[in-house]
Amino acid sequence: MPIYKATGKKDGLQKYNVRINYIADTGQAKQLTRTAYGLEAAKDLERKLNNEMKENGKNAVVKMTVQQLFDEYMAVKKYEVRETTLDKQQSQFRLYVQPMMANARIDKLTISMLQKWKISIEEKELSLKTKKSAYGIFRAVLNYAVKMEYIQKNLLTTVGTFRDALESKKEMDIYTAQQFIAFINESRKMATALEGTHKELSEWDFYVFFNIAFYTGLRKGEIYALKWSDLDGSLLHVKRSITQQLRGDDRETPPKTKSSVRTLQMPLPLIKILKEHKERQKQLANFSDDYRICGGERCLRDTTTRTRNEHYATLSGQKVIRIHDFRHSHVSLLANEGINIQEIARRLGHSRVEETWNTYAHLYPREEEKAVHILNRMA
Repeated sequence: MPIYKATGKKDGLQKYNVRINYIADTGQAKQLTRTAYGLEAAKDLERKLNNEMKENGKNAVVKMTVQQLFDEYMAVKKYEVRETTLDKQQSQFRLYVQPMMANARIDKLTISMLQKWKISIEEKELSLKTKKSAYGIFRAVLNYAVKMEYIQKNLLTTVGTFRDALESKKEMDIYTAQQFIAFINESRKMATALEGTHKELSEWDFYVFFNIAFYTGLRKGEIYALKWSDLDGSLLHVKRSITQQLRGDDRETPPKTKSSVRTLQMPLPLIKILKEHKERQKQLANFSDDYRICGGERCLRDTTTRTRNEHYATLSGQKVIRIHDFRHSHVSLLANEGINIQEIARRLGHSRVEETWNTYAHLYPREEEKAVHILNRMA
């Protein structure tokens, strides 16, 4: 039964994982990992678990709490999902599952207990999306327990997820081509007005950022991560993403999914904008093709990008849309010009066309008009 030093501390004590190896009824080799803080506490836990295993055999496994199950689940998922996903799951568990369910034993969970947990979440002033996310992480953890044969059934699936028939789906905001031109012209004016000052290049970075967002539909993190080495003539290679939401400094990761690693052909206006911007960055002393297209040695900051977005919108007299809505605007422009849904899915980096269609089907109004026109001719 090994003891492993883990990342993290609590009250100044080092975190340790204590692992049990055992054989299940199926004959499969299984493992259980529990957490302790401080080496002495870890050794005590090791002795305790050894005694439990001798007295109760594998039945000691089901005595774990929801918190212990979650810790084991995260230790496994660390090698299977992106760090941003882990961080989000930890946050959801800490906020919505841990307060009421952390000390509950998984072999003692009942439908009544889980229903009470669900009601406690219902009573909070949370969006339906947030409630479903809380349910999602709890369900995933209990599904893991079923997979590991710690429990026979995930009773949370019997209770069911959150529903709200009165909550309508949030409409996405978009810019038309004309609205975007008005928006981006204000950005260019600001950058031009700062020429010859130390703020000039930074302002051009934001101008380029929003052009890339509108002309390619890339996610914010994908734009942040772009380097000059990702350009090949008229082609743009999307290979990585950057998040600023994790603890510590920026984290560079692969894009969201395997399908998100993609190559896009750029339109002429964007090619011209990037060519001009590269000439500006070349004036920097340490410039190389490893520089970020938007930011140089360090990518743009989330807070400043949001501020610039609001500022350009106000100056141009346009509504303020979210950064992600520039991605929606890109799709809207293409969809209303009849671009095939498969191509739009590819450009967005979606793994399934169904995902694209479920999000953007309403942007294809002309298809209904065409259908009615064909049927009208039969009269």
